[in-house]
Amino acid sequence: MSYKVIIDSCGELTEEMKKSGHFETASLQIDVDGHHIVDDESFDQADFLRRVKASGECPKSSCPSPERYMEEYHCDAEHVYAVTLSAELSGSYNSAVLGKNLYEEEYGEKDIYVFNSRSASVGETLIGLKIAECEEKGMSFQKVIETVESYIEEQHTYFVLETLDTLKKNGRLKGLKAVVATALNVKPVMGSTPEGSIQQLSQARGIKKGLAKMVDEVAANMKNTQEKILAISHCNCEERAKAVRDMLLERASFKDVIILDTAGISSMYAADGGVIVVV
Repeated sequence: MSYKVIIDSCGELTEEMKKSGHFETASLQIDVDGHHIVDDESFDQADFLRRVKASGECPKSSCPSPERYMEEYHCDAEHVYAVTLSAELSGSYNSAVLGKNLYEEEYGEKDIYVFNSRSASVGETLIGLKIAECEEKGMSFQKVIETVESYIEEQHTYFVLETLDTLKKNGRLKGLKAVVATALNVKPVMGSTPEGSIQQLSQARGIKKGLAKMVDEVAANMKNTQEKILAISHCNCEERAKAVRDMLLERASFKDVIILDTAGISSMYAADGGVIVVV
C-alpha cells in the first residue's frame, strides 16, 4: 500500500525522511515583534534567535489550519497519517482532525488517521519513523494504528532548557505549582506526562549538572533500549547534544541514535541552548 505521513513542523525530519517521498511537513507559523516566520525549509534559526534576543516580546505561534491539513490529505496515497504536537500544548491536533472531517465531507471516506504525539520535536520524528517501519512491513492500516499508538504510550520525552520563559509566557507550564528561580542558575529537568503535558522531574544547579540529571532521569526509565532509537534535538548547541548522547551510550546500547537541530517551533520553545531527549 502507498502511504504518506504528515508531521507538523514542531517535528524535525531527518535528511532520509525528506528524501523518501513519504513525509510532508505541515508548517506552523511564528510572530516575533510583528515579523512573520513560516516554519518550513526557509527557517533561519540564527536570525530567529537574534530577533528573539532583541525583542521585549514573547514570540507567538499559530498552528496549521484545518484547510491546510485537508490539502495534505488530498493525495494519491492510500494510507495517510498525521503526527502532531501534543494536543495538551497546541491546537495542531484538533486542526488535523477537523481537516480530516472536511476532507471526508468533500471527497468521501479515506484511510486517514491523526496521531496525538503527546510529545514534541524529535518525539514526533520517532513516531513518523515508526509509522514508516510498520508500513514497510506490510501491516494493515488498523494494525499500523494499533502498533504506533502502543509505541506512543511507551515513549518518554525529557528536556533541559536555559530558560523556561517562552513556555511560561505562552501558558505551556500551566498546572505546575512552582518553577525554580532562574536567578539562582537552577535548571529544572522537565518531562512529558502520559497525557502529553509538561511536568518537572528534578533540578540541578547549572546547565552541565542539569543535563547530567536529565540523563539520570532517562536512564531510570529505559527499557529494551536495543530495540529503540535514541533521539536528541538541540537548539544551537550540538556539543551539548553529543555530550548527552555519550552519557546515555555509557548506560545502554540503542538500535540507532539521531541528533537533529531544532526547527522553528521547537527553537521557539527550547530557546538558545535547549536540549530535548526522546526514547
